[in-house]
Amino acid sequence: MSEEKITSKELLNQLTAKHYDGALAAKAEGKPVVWATSICPNELLDAMDLATVYPENHAAAIGARKEAMKFIEQAEGIGYSADICSYARVNMGYVDLQHAEAQDIPLPDLIFSSTNICNTVLKWYENLAKKLDIPLILFDMPFNHTYEVPDNATNYIRGQIEHAISQLEDFTGKKMDYDKLGEKMAMNNATCEWWKKATDWGKTKPSPLNGFDMFNYMAMIVCMRSSEDGQKLFKLWYEELKQKAEEGRGPWNSAEEQYRIIWDGIACWPHLSTTFKLLKKYGINMVTSTYPGSWYKVYETNDLDGMARSYTGNYANRNLDYGAKQMEDLIREFSVDGVVFHSNRSCKLMDFRTYEVQRKITERTGCPSVIFDGDQTDPRVFSEAQYETRIQGLLEMMEENREAKRKGDIE
Repeated sequence: MSEEKITSKELLNQLTAKHYDGALAAKAEGKPVVWATSICPNELLDAMDLATVYPENHAAAIGARKEAMKFIEQAEGIGYSADICSYARVNMGYVDLQHAEAQDIPLPDLIFSSTNICNTVLKWYENLAKKLDIPLILFDMPFNHTYEVPDNATNYIRGQIEHAISQLEDFTGKKMDYDKLGEKMAMNNATCEWWKKATDWGKTKPSPLNGFDMFNYMAMIVCMRSSEDGQKLFKLWYEELKQKAEEGRGPWNSAEEQYRIIWDGIACWPHLSTTFKLLKKYGINMVTSTYPGSWYKVYETNDLDGMARSYTGNYANRNLDYGAKQMEDLIREFSVDGVVFHSNRSCKLMDFRTYEVQRKITERTGCPSVIFDGDQTDPRVFSEAQYETRIQGLLEMMEENREAKRKGDIE
């Protein structure tokens, strides 16, 4: 297939295979492999030419292929509670079983973890390092209780970045090439800009973006932010969406966009098809979520302070007022009719704030919303009947809102 004819989905599949094949090949050649959390400063790893795999991506792929239970049962069988994050349980089970039909990954020689996504990773990755008897590099990201990221948090993380560089130098036996690190920072910025430009097409009416596609592309913003491949993929996706928007085409060929929603929370990977098809059945399109902003890591090249501020300042590591304001802005910018909150059993950090964020955005915007119970990887928690009932309820509220706007009862 010629490069000119390839679609972004085809390129996505190619790059996914390249990512995992590269890690497996590195392991086979005796080169070190790193396991890292999703929103970590992986520019440091790329600058050191370290093959890196992301257990959250891997667990999501296993969940989407409906293979999670054998790993979950393995983890629970050796004593891990069902209340623990299912990504962690899948990953811990994989360490024991070491084979997944969905995708195999090599075991790590180094753990690279950042607590800006949640505190579960603190013990999850510490347990991995202990079990496998390998070193752990940990970024202790302070939660931002103030609305803006304070200077003391930036300084704290800047120091940890510098320390992590020295730890990587000790691990690899070579010095950091700061010119190469600068190149990786620049690539990161460019990739994140194309990611934002692509996902911003959800603002168009009708949206050329089917938001569930974003869940699949998201794997590459995790693992290829500081690579030319990442830039190439998101630029191509942007251009495809731009063409669709210019042609007035909506998210689907077989149905029209009638309502626009925010999906708040991680996808239900084992039930991805079910959750998507039911929304499409009612003409409901997910146009955005809090995820596009979470991976928009842009800062000045060669500025470690900027890098520090960016990595500690993502959505999951910010206070309730910041989260509610971000949701309010998305509702207005993307002309949203409703919000679907996934009350994800695995994600305690987001779960515990869901109801208060819902209350705040209802007060501030009047935007209707519903909450359904589910899990990112554990298929036992989700109920299709409950999900459909909640979506039907949201549909009624959105239609009532629309009718009230027609009559001029609300703005």
